Amino acid sequence: MLEDEEIKNLLHKAQAGDQIAKEYILENNINLVRSVVHRFTNRGYEWDDLFQLGCIGLVKAIERFDTKFSVKFSTYAVPMIIGEIRRFIRDDNPVKVSRPVKELAYKVHRTQERLQGLLGRDPTITEIAKELSLAPQEVVAALEAIQTPTSLYANVFHDDGDPILLLDQMKYCEEEDSAYFEKLALKEIVLRLPEKERLVIHLRFFADKTQAEVAQIIGLSQVQISRIEKQALKLMKEFMQTS
Repeated sequence: MLEDEEIKNLLHKAQAGDQIAKEYILENNINLVRSVVHRFTNRGYEWDDLFQLGCIGLVKAIERFDTKFSVKFSTYAVPMIIGEIRRFIRDDNPVKVSRPVKELAYKVHRTQERLQGLLGRDPTITEIAKELSLAPQEVVAALEAIQTPTSLYANVFHDDGDPILLLDQMKYCEEEDSAYFEKLALKEIVLRLPEKERLVIHLRFFADKTQAEVAQIIGLSQVQISRIEKQALKLMKEFMQTS
C-alpha cells in the first residue's frame, strides 16, 4: 500500500488526467477490490464479473476522492467498491426484493460464513436462525428471495442430439402440468406482496401453519395475523385481475 502523502500526490495527478498515475493507484489498491469481492461470492455471479465491477468502483473512488478529506483513501474506496457491486446485484435481479429482505439475506450470509468457520462445517438453518434470533422460516424466506431465477428454457444437457431443457425435466401428466403452472403463477403473485403479508401467506398456505402458530412465530396477535392475511388475499386478488 502507498503512504498517505504519496497517494495524495498521485491522486492529484490522476484527477488531472495522468493515466499512468491512475493505473499505479489501481495496481497498488487492487487487493481492496479482491477483499470486497470475496464478501459477495456464492450469490450466483461470476467472480470475474464482480471483480470488474469492483474495479469500476475503485476508479470512481480515484476520480471523486478529495485530498482534503481527513480519511485514508482506502477507507473512502471500500464503500465505493461495495456500492458498485450492490447496485449491480440490485438492478440485475428480475424479481424485485425489498431492501429489508435483502439486508436480512446479506446478514444471513455473513452469519453462515462465520458459523462455518467456527463449526468447521455448513451450519443448519436452525443454527443460523438461533444466532440471529429469528424464526427458521424467516431465514429460509430471506435466502429464497435473493436467489437468481432460472428460466424454464435453460439448457440442462446437450449432446449430439437436441438439447434438454429444464422444462423437459419437470413434465408430469397433463393434469399435473396444468396444476404445476397454476401454482407457479400463484407464487409469482405472492412475491409481489409487501414483506409482512408475503411472510404470513408463506407460513399459512405453504408451510401449513395455523393463524395461532403464525402469530407465535412473528410475534403478533392472532387478530393481527387475521387482518394481515385478509389484506394479503385482497391484494393477491387485485394482482390477478390486473395481470
